[in-house]
Amino acid sequence: MTRIAVVEDNPDNRLLVLALLDGLHDCVEYESGLEALDAFDREVPDLVLLDISLPGLDGVDTLKRIRGNPLLVHLPVIALTAHAMSGDRERFIAEGFDDYVTKPIVDETILLGAIERGLALVRSRS
Repeated sequence: MTRIAVVEDNPDNRLLVLALLDGLHDCVEYESGLEALDAFDREVPDLVLLDISLPGLDGVDTLKRIRGNPLLVHLPVIALTAHAMSGDRERFIAEGFDDYVTKPIVDETILLGAIERGLALVRSRS
């Protein structure tokens, strides 16, 4: 089973994502970018769902650290965000995210499709 890191500070949002992925993927949850980065030094997940608006180190800065780490540079990272204004998707993709899913998640197929595309990246890189 694939291991997905859910980096989200809002417990309700984490619970929803974990419920949607229950039985499909092995999920581990983190409340902050720093907590996730620290854990990734010990165990690298197959994919990361990363909130943009995190306390302390936000999602964009967390992604920069992921992309700056040779062991994590190819890790698929999907922006999971309430930022849904015109141009946000393009901005986050330009920042280096592999995909973009808006919250609240009202259609789980969008999240599941983004995860499948991210995992396909892993398979194509190995």
